[in-house]
Amino acid sequence: MPKLTIDNIAINVPEGTTVLKAAQSVGIEIPSMCYLEGCSNHPTCMVCMVKNNANQKMLPSCATKVTEGMDLVSDDAEVFEARKEAIELLLSDHVGDCEAPCRVACPAYMDIPKMNRFIAAGKFDEALKIVKEEIALPGILGHICSAPCEKVCRRKDVDQAVSICLLKRISANEEESFYFPDKKKASGKKAAVIGSGPAGLAAAYHLVKEGHACEVFEKENRLGGSLLEAIEKGDLPESILIKEIEILKQFGVVFTIGQKIEKENWEQIKSSFDAVILATGSGLENVEELGLKSAKTGLWADSDTFATDQTGIFATGSAIRTQKMAVKAVAMGKETAWSVDEFLRKGEGKATKRAFNSRFGTLRKEELSEYLKESVLGDRVEAKSEKGFTKEEAMEEAARCLHCDCRKLDNCKLRVCADIHNADRRRFSFGERNSVVKYYDHESIIYEPEKCIKCGLCIEIAGKYKEETGLTNIGRGFTVKVSVPFNQSINKALTVAAKECAIACPTGALSLRSN
Repeated sequence: MPKLTIDNIAINVPEGTTVLKAAQSVGIEIPSMCYLEGCSNHPTCMVCMVKNNANQKMLPSCATKVTEGMDLVSDDAEVFEARKEAIELLLSDHVGDCEAPCRVACPAYMDIPKMNRFIAAGKFDEALKIVKEEIALPGILGHICSAPCEKVCRRKDVDQAVSICLLKRISANEEESFYFPDKKKASGKKAAVIGSGPAGLAAAYHLVKEGHACEVFEKENRLGGSLLEAIEKGDLPESILIKEIEILKQFGVVFTIGQKIEKENWEQIKSSFDAVILATGSGLENVEELGLKSAKTGLWADSDTFATDQTGIFATGSAIRTQKMAVKAVAMGKETAWSVDEFLRKGEGKATKRAFNSRFGTLRKEELSEYLKESVLGDRVEAKSEKGFTKEEAMEEAARCLHCDCRKLDNCKLRVCADIHNADRRRFSFGERNSVVKYYDHESIIYEPEKCIKCGLCIEIAGKYKEETGLTNIGRGFTVKVSVPFNQSINKALTVAAKECAIACPTGALSLRSN
């Protein structure tokens, strides 16, 4: 059995073992994209590189067999940079969005396309679950959200944007019984939220969701903060506010009204709770009296963690700077709660980090028909009632969504590797990008060739299943593409191996239609 060293760890492995498998045998994880157990190892992605200390050369670990006396490095700065460069080269030829533009534009980062798909299928309860993962007050925002998501909706390049806000509203209004997401195990920690406006209510919801006890203090004798202004203007029915606060109460949030924060009770609150969030809107007058640092726009707080200069005290929403958009206040409340959760568990707040997101820009005119393959024709559905959509109207409108997000949002290896390596998707992007094409006529899969990294796994799997046509590489060099030979349809190419090919694909190039 040959002996080698990886990261100063000595290993004995059977003859013929790859460096990748040898590393895995001692818990060293090397990223890879084109490798799949049971298939031939053709190192096309070059993401699994390791360095040979003997000559300082880089080797693809998935295809390199162990030899006696090898001395390798898998995790130094040079290896990291080589992998990052390989990923950036793959991204230069990648035409596809990870997240749909609507979700990126949503301050609360709601998974809008997934909500749309559930509503289109008549699964309103499932749609609500998606909404409530990110948004504490969907019924309220369904009435007063300024809908920045609709301004970037790609459907408007065809006719009109999808009515995302009204769809969000019906997901909350159609709730026959209160939906409560799973809570994490009780932490034994207590947090106070000062203020019951949109930021404060959202912070309280997410703190309880994370497993902490939470009490909201409101100086007025009525809950809602700035949301009461929307009621007075006629933009928000009071019944919606009452309903969503009742949901929060049943979820576990405790409310105390008529409790103005002054110097005396401020010290008591600080000593009674493990963390405090100031969500007082722009009306906190006694900042200096409470010993807090102020800024030109309001309370001073770290722009990433929302922590003030006092340990355990955080600020959010208009308490930091005036928020004209309710959805932005809700988003800030959520992110503040996540930072407080980190503080309660580890002693220090943490900034919210979004995963890597590939974006290819504006759709070309010729690409609109490709996206319409996953949608329906027809103008925007107008609600016949002031209350919003009926179920039938909502299903019809949701079906207009173009499905701009990637079907492998959470398990695309290219995205995972790009995120880990902080890749720059523009580094090697020169000249015109390729046009989006969607093969949508297969009953169980979709093929988007401009997301393909030419790993060849689908070709090999189709061959194993003895597909009569299968897939093949067409072209040479940089112009090579994986496609169906002899101008056949993808239905003809993949009759039995389609599902396995889609599962094996390291990106969203081949994906299951059901995703």
